[in-house]
Amino acid sequence: MNLFVEAFAWIFAPAQWTGTYALPKLLGEHLALTAISVLIAAAIAIPIGWLIGHTGRGREVAVAVSGAARAIPSFGLMVLLVLLLGVLRIPEAAIITFVLLAIPSLLAGAYTGLEAIDRRTLDAAKAMGMTGWQVFWKVEVPLGLPLLVGGIRSALLQVIATVTIAAYVNLGGLGWPIIQGIPLRRFDQVLAGAIIVAVLALIVDLLLATAQRAAVPAGLRGGGPRADGKRSSRNAASRSGSATASATASEPAPATATA
Repeated sequence: MNLFVEAFAWIFAPAQWTGTYALPKLLGEHLALTAISVLIAAAIAIPIGWLIGHTGRGREVAVAVSGAARAIPSFGLMVLLVLLLGVLRIPEAAIITFVLLAIPSLLAGAYTGLEAIDRRTLDAAKAMGMTGWQVFWKVEVPLGLPLLVGGIRSALLQVIATVTIAAYVNLGGLGWPIIQGIPLRRFDQVLAGAIIVAVLALIVDLLLATAQRAAVPAGLRGGGPRADGKRSSRNAASRSGSATASATASEPAPATATA
């Protein structure tokens, strides 16, 4: 218990809020690395995932690639990239590492969101005269959005936790108190760094969980005759974290809505 008291005392000490390694500065570096990595990964993975979910082709390849990416140790990959690219390319090496970490969850969230849609909903949209592009943007993307947000949520949490290793290559971030404290045997400082990262992850998870619930289309949140659709959407949203955590996860229950 004393160690926790000492950790919180270290966090709120005035010395930790000013200077080169001030906590606000480290937090900004941590969030910047996370945001850049996830945005690049989203630009790569989401269009590919949508293409797979829309056409129904390439799922096996996506599962294999996602599984291989998950098996790569992030720290080892970052060190390898630093050695390959050179010490002048350390930021690029770190970003590539975090992008590869985020892609599997985003890819799974994108294609499982479209695969979860009841085919009868798509048939109804086509019967109303919608073009393929209109079906995709007005039906598939809105109905698949909750699972996509779940994929973004999973990717962000993984990257936030892993960006702590950026301090090993002098890129700053909230991993710095941990990396610095271990050789100095400052366990209060190490625990303080871990607490800050955990709190940041919890805050982001809460915000994304709220966004995931809000992403459920209004038609599926209504009552009355669409109660079955409501239950189906809620079940799909509740399972989105596990569905996007593994590319081999089971398909969520189909979501239905009137086109």
